[in-house]
Amino acid sequence: MPNIASVMREEITRLSRRASRKDLDAMKKASAQHRRHIAALKRGMAQLARQFSLLARKVPAAPVAAPNGSGGKQVRFVAKGLRSHRERLGVSAGELAKLIGVSAQSVYNWEHAVTRPREAQLGALAALRSLGKRDVRARLQQLDGAQAAKRAPAAKASRARKPSKRPARRGGRK
Repeated sequence: MPNIASVMREEITRLSRRASRKDLDAMKKASAQHRRHIAALKRGMAQLARQFSLLARKVPAAPVAAPNGSGGKQVRFVAKGLRSHRERLGVSAGELAKLIGVSAQSVYNWEHAVTRPREAQLGALAALRSLGKRDVRARLQQLDGAQAAKRAPAAKASRARKPSKRPARRGGRK
């Protein structure tokens, strides 16, 4: 006659396998559905990639329009060329910066290829290419004259004697 403990153990094992098999079957079904769904998504992505490559080959490359909206020619910038042009004009980096309307440090960074000028600044640089030494000197004098005129009223006001806020001393030092 079998032992009651062994019978109980076998029955518990059988029932636990039965319960876990139900859970496992549900998980297997869900896993299979997920795998089918992933495979369908991969097929769809592959099909879209093929369509995209076909369309990309059919459509000619559109010309890049100027970002400033001028519709003009695209300006090319070369750091070495900027420095040689500045030296050809006989101006310092600070003077070139005044003409363009930027800081001298910006010109230095452009010449050493640390940064690139923005579109508006590229337009100003392109306009400077058409000027000669005399034209550049004349523009610099105009800019210096305009800055001196702006500073003149402020300088006169600062030279005017202001009353002292300290009370006047009476008597000498002690």
